[in-house]
Amino acid sequence: MDRAAIVHENFLCRVAEGDFPAGSAPSGPLGDELAVSIFRSACLTRALDRESRAMQAAGQGYYTIGSSGHEGMAAVAAALRPSDMAFLHYRDAAFQIQRADRVPGQTIAWDMLLSFACSSEDPISGGRHKVLGSKALCIPPQTSTIASHLPKAIGAAYSIGLAKRRPPEFQTMPDDAIVMCSFGDASANHSTAQGAFNAAQWTSYQSVPLPLLFVCEDNGIGISTKTPSGWIRATFSNRPSLRYFSCDGLDIYETFRVVAEAADYVRTRRKPAFLHIRTIRLYGHAGADMPLTYLGREELEAEEANDPLLHMARQLSEAAALGSQEALSVYEATGARVKRIAAEVITRPRLQDASQVMASLIPPKRACRTGNGPDSEQRAEVFGSDVSVLDKPQPMVKIINMALTDLMLEHGEIVMMGEDIGRKGGNYGVTQKLWSRFGRDRVIDTLLDEQSILGLAIGMAHNGFVPMPEIQFLAYFHNAEDQLRGEAATLPFFSNGQFTNPMVVRISGLGYQKGFGGHFHNDNSLAVLRDIPGLILACPSNGRDAALMLRECVRLAREEQRLVVFLEPIALYPMRDLHEPGDGLWMTAYPEPGERIAMGQVGVHGDGTDLAIVTYANGAYLSHQASAVLAEQGVKVRIIDLRWLSPLPEDAIVEALGGCGAVLIVDETRRTGGLAEALMALVSERTALPHSRLTAEDSFIPTGPAYAATMPSRDSIIAAARQLLGKGE
Repeated sequence: MDRAAIVHENFLCRVAEGDFPAGSAPSGPLGDELAVSIFRSACLTRALDRESRAMQAAGQGYYTIGSSGHEGMAAVAAALRPSDMAFLHYRDAAFQIQRADRVPGQTIAWDMLLSFACSSEDPISGGRHKVLGSKALCIPPQTSTIASHLPKAIGAAYSIGLAKRRPPEFQTMPDDAIVMCSFGDASANHSTAQGAFNAAQWTSYQSVPLPLLFVCEDNGIGISTKTPSGWIRATFSNRPSLRYFSCDGLDIYETFRVVAEAADYVRTRRKPAFLHIRTIRLYGHAGADMPLTYLGREELEAEEANDPLLHMARQLSEAAALGSQEALSVYEATGARVKRIAAEVITRPRLQDASQVMASLIPPKRACRTGNGPDSEQRAEVFGSDVSVLDKPQPMVKIINMALTDLMLEHGEIVMMGEDIGRKGGNYGVTQKLWSRFGRDRVIDTLLDEQSILGLAIGMAHNGFVPMPEIQFLAYFHNAEDQLRGEAATLPFFSNGQFTNPMVVRISGLGYQKGFGGHFHNDNSLAVLRDIPGLILACPSNGRDAALMLRECVRLAREEQRLVVFLEPIALYPMRDLHEPGDGLWMTAYPEPGERIAMGQVGVHGDGTDLAIVTYANGAYLSHQASAVLAEQGVKVRIIDLRWLSPLPEDAIVEALGGCGAVLIVDETRRTGGLAEALMALVSERTALPHSRLTAEDSFIPTGPAYAATMPSRDSIIAAARQLLGKGE
């Protein structure tokens, strides 16, 4: 017999015989009716786990990581409000089941079995994954990435206080809500989790409201690796600015009391707390896991003898809330009901093709309030002395700052966050004066942790804000890329578009900085961003385009709920001149509010038919320099500035190539894994034009005089163009 069957038989026999494990007597504020409700939720949790394994054995189920042993989480749910947003550990079925009992109209057993079966009728993921989650229950779906949901829980908690002061249009949480985030003892060691704890403490230490309850479910083991005895208590019981609570999850009366105390502390003090709840793990990690391969039989059987359902049945009997035979009846009736539902569930439809799977990659559009912009008097007051230069040519850095000012004036739900963006005004002055113009709660100086910066943004987007986080350098993004790949981008996909986290992530990047920083401040790799399904990647080459595209990016986030990355080429921030010192030809005037460049609209410069140069960012700047020389040599050039790097505007590119004799792709990313690979494929598949590419070398970027040695240059573009056209050296 497998371990699930053994635990099942043990429960039936021991309850019938009144053979219960020793434990605390029932005491505290938990009433009889609610205590019985918690037991019913626990029985349903257990029945679902057992049925998931039967479904898998029959080829009708696809997920067997269960919640057995963690049934005490039902008491946690009972002590919180259904409007308290909950980011759940994947072993928290009992929490979701218990919360569903408090919200009218729920069919939780049916819904969860649909999820096990990966039916397209699954109300949370539409059959894409077995996830806990529910819009009605205020539970955003989570996949099994270890601890990656903790940073966004901080953002969601922070947003509650800000929403009270500055209500966004699409606010989802009440002003007195708290956020609960649960995870396992093994996950507590993950760098993502440790960063989140630190960020919560850092925030609370400064008396910034953060109503967040961390819940660590300590079952003492992570798959097969044991957590050292006492480790969680030792490392979390005395952390500054993080109040520690603990309880025994096998005792639902104690758990309910302690959680109520912790929730009251978080709700009234608006400070974070850490709840350490003891649990056990039954059946091993998942269906395919064989715990006897790494645990001794005596140890495993001792754990099974401590079954939480046995403790619940004992306590309910002692409290005269539910007799042993009644408890058995509830357990058996629940199991029979789950089997009946499962027999129907496995007949329900599943996803059949790629279009169905991908239908939720792009979130649904939403109707937003019309933004007509601030009145001229208000705008003049906020811009101050900058009003006098609005119509004068400026470098990109100044134009972006003006665009951000206008956007924040027009849309009060925009909040910026990042390291040094406030009082200092950013590394390059891009966010200069925004802190004084809009206040510290809309221009947030964060701690130095990219995971926390992006997590703050994701969480705030859950509560109706349109965050604009800044990552100082593209190379720093790699410290936190899973926050976009594993959290932000997957949310609409795994919730069938019910949950979204729209935002515009600003990143300073690419190369060509002279003598500064080397690889960590010059990074020409975009592969990780272009590889994330559903993400929009925009990259301007000049100030005017930057302003117009940034407005479109914000519209895409506000109205279409999209995840957008706006990549700003650092070397072009201060660029003024194009051909000669002092010519000022790379500066532009700030475009009038209301104008924008639509997503997918490429820039076409020149009408030459000999050669089309397809490029972007620094490549566009260098190609303009090269085209002037080529023109003197009789080569008529057309420059196609991509602007939008993912998804590639393929139709617009092909249309812009019309009438040209050849195509040169100039790509400042690396030859391997760079953008040029996709562009070469596009030109090859959809045109008959001769084409070639000029890319950066497969190398990191050095500091010093060789800062641009591995990347395209004006002269190398000229040489590549002549070679393609058969004009030799």
